[in-house]
Amino acid sequence: MGTIVTYQLKNSVATIIMDDGKVNVFSLPMVTELSAALDQAAADSAVVLLGGRDGVLSAGFDLGTLSAGGDEAVAMVRGGFELAARLLSFPTPVVIACTGHAVAMGAFLLLSGDYRVGAAGPYRLAANEVAIGITMPYAAVEILRQRLTPACFTRAVALAEIFSPGDAVAAGFLDRVVEPARVWDAARATAESLSKLDMGAHAASKLRARQHVLEAVRAGIEKEFGDATLL
Repeated sequence: MGTIVTYQLKNSVATIIMDDGKVNVFSLPMVTELSAALDQAAADSAVVLLGGRDGVLSAGFDLGTLSAGGDEAVAMVRGGFELAARLLSFPTPVVIACTGHAVAMGAFLLLSGDYRVGAAGPYRLAANEVAIGITMPYAAVEILRQRLTPACFTRAVALAEIFSPGDAVAAGFLDRVVEPARVWDAARATAESLSKLDMGAHAASKLRARQHVLEAVRAGIEKEFGDATLL
């Protein structure tokens, strides 16, 4: 599929793995390759099983590009949130294998799936924007709101709280936590079981359930990027 995203189709499950050899930052190449992998999964009518390399799902946007600002930063950030919106409305189930840390855009990606299996261990799940001096983007607020419990939503958005995998199920970041060696097997078993759903009914029900959040996320994307001074 590309140099940092791989794609494999087996038993109606499309396994998509991000691995940039480091912390899987959401650079423009990562966004581009992930989008292409989702295009292929849609063409294959496959359940999506998406994960990262050992120890990290994603550490978020490429901070070097972000701090430089300009058109490339805007394209990167907008592309990341559009990718999240696409996952929220994807026509087949999306299972996330959270293989470790999920920070900032990594957390937003995680929360845009349908089912999340996380690795137990000393990993951080956080929306750390406020901690590094960034006002939480509108689209990110809506992605967090639709999944986290009310108390944890406030702590994540305004306080940049770091959640461990052990706390993440109750907070809403994860649905299940297993030992790291079992993450892919557990996530794959879930994806294979979901492949037996009626996909037409799944897609229609997902869109009904997420109509308001999808409208809010898309409105947030447009509001954010209507002001060139935000980055």
